[in-house]
Amino acid sequence: MKRVFAGIAVAAVAMMGLVQSASADQLDDIKKSGKIRIAIDLGVPPYGMTDDKMQPAGLDVETAKALAKDWGVELVHVSTTGAGRIPALQTGKADLVISTLSITPERAKVIDFSKAYAALRTVIAAPKSISGLKSMADLDGKTVGTVRGTTHDTQLTKEGPKGMKLVRYEDDATEGQAFLSGQVDIFSTAEMLVGQLDKKNPARQVEVKFVLDTFKLAIGVKKDEVRLLEEVNKWVAAKLKDGTLNALYKKQFGTDLPDVIVNQ
Repeated sequence: MKRVFAGIAVAAVAMMGLVQSASADQLDDIKKSGKIRIAIDLGVPPYGMTDDKMQPAGLDVETAKALAKDWGVELVHVSTTGAGRIPALQTGKADLVISTLSITPERAKVIDFSKAYAALRTVIAAPKSISGLKSMADLDGKTVGTVRGTTHDTQLTKEGPKGMKLVRYEDDATEGQAFLSGQVDIFSTAEMLVGQLDKKNPARQVEVKFVLDTFKLAIGVKKDEVRLLEEVNKWVAAKLKDGTLNALYKKQFGTDLPDVIVNQ
């Protein structure tokens, strides 16, 4: 009988541990640690970049700083790339992702999204000397650069003509360097990066050829972290209402947030 009771006691303790584990969640962990780990790609200016002092800067960085300050926790920047954003959540490397993360049905299957805090347009760009690029069909027979794991990579893979050859790069900086060095002439990217590439090498005279899509950018949360997602949504809604997120966006782009973001 002693062995039976001992076995029951051990089982009870184990069950209590499981219950405690199930009841604990990521929001509790953040509050307990006093820190929030946010994954941000610093290779997508002006969303994520480094300033002249080599410190993280840009819209996503400022958004992450504002959230951490309002929550009363320390911001821990987790370095990432486009392809590494979602894995950072899934593996527990980051608590949130604020990194030009567009809301898509495919991504919504594996992570949760907050309300949108900003917007981004993806485009096809090439030198002015290349003509006749007005739609996806015009990419047939062309070699096109893209950034692995991005929405434009997914869109080109699904909707691009069969004769198009995709060359994938690990991040925007690598793709930009490939264009500037002449390794690729036609590429997909975020619209705001085109002007920056033109300034780096005006001889190539890069320009936007056509728009692929306009995306809502949201904060990524690990799947089924219900309380954390609720708190993030409350924060985004409050910062849209008081104008904080609009001010951060206007600081970087010189224009107000699109109505589709403000009035969601």
